[in-house]
Amino acid sequence: MTVNKKWLLSLVLVAFVALLAACGEDEGAKEEKEAGQSEEASQESGEKQKTPEPDLEGIPDVVAEVNGEEIKKKEFESTYKGQFQQAAMQSQMTGQELDQDQLKKQVADSLVGQELLMQEADKREFSASDEEVNNKLEELAKQQQVESADEFLKALEEQGMSEKEVKSQIQSQIKIDKLISEEAGDVQPSEKEMKEAYDKMKEQQEQMDSKQEVPSYEEAKPTIEQQLTRQKEGEATQKIVDNLREDADVTVNL
Repeated sequence: MTVNKKWLLSLVLVAFVALLAACGEDEGAKEEKEAGQSEEASQESGEKQKTPEPDLEGIPDVVAEVNGEEIKKKEFESTYKGQFQQAAMQSQMTGQELDQDQLKKQVADSLVGQELLMQEADKREFSASDEEVNNKLEELAKQQQVESADEFLKALEEQGMSEKEVKSQIQSQIKIDKLISEEAGDVQPSEKEMKEAYDKMKEQQEQMDSKQEVPSYEEAKPTIEQQLTRQKEGEATQKIVDNLREDADVTVNL
């Protein structure tokens, strides 16, 4: 199992990614289909798309400052490499060229947002008990398909992360989760919202002439509920970050 060192504290970014994906899904469905067909044609003709490499030339030692706290080059590079891998795979799937300058800005903005959330969570004195940390460890181990929390910690230790460091990062993430939960309120999607999302998904599948059988609403409901919940959390998180940034002293050096 390979886990990016910054991954634990970047869990909140999943909400941002889900939100962005949901926003662009409708507009990009047709383009992605056409791009996918173009990619298939390219592969059939024997052409191979060159895998891009992350461009980290000229990254400053201090990428950003947030209310006096520095986001350093090492932290940025670690996060960027993880995000780059995902973006590069998506780029190959769609056939669209990867804009690394834009991706760098997105990663820097995400790290600034993350730092703002951490500062606000500390300011409001949210806490994380040992029980909460251990429960989160078990949850993360399950997500990564690892047998136990101990095995998960062992795998992270092999990559240079001590148990103390892991638990410290999980504590910070739990505090951020509590902040988001308090600000977001009820993010449970309604039955109507889930049915509308299902109908949209079914329509898109039909438009793409997909041979894949569309699952029934009841079969798809758990996944749809999870996606809509993440989307609502993402929207709430972005709103919190936007509000915090208005009053913050932020400098980005990219």
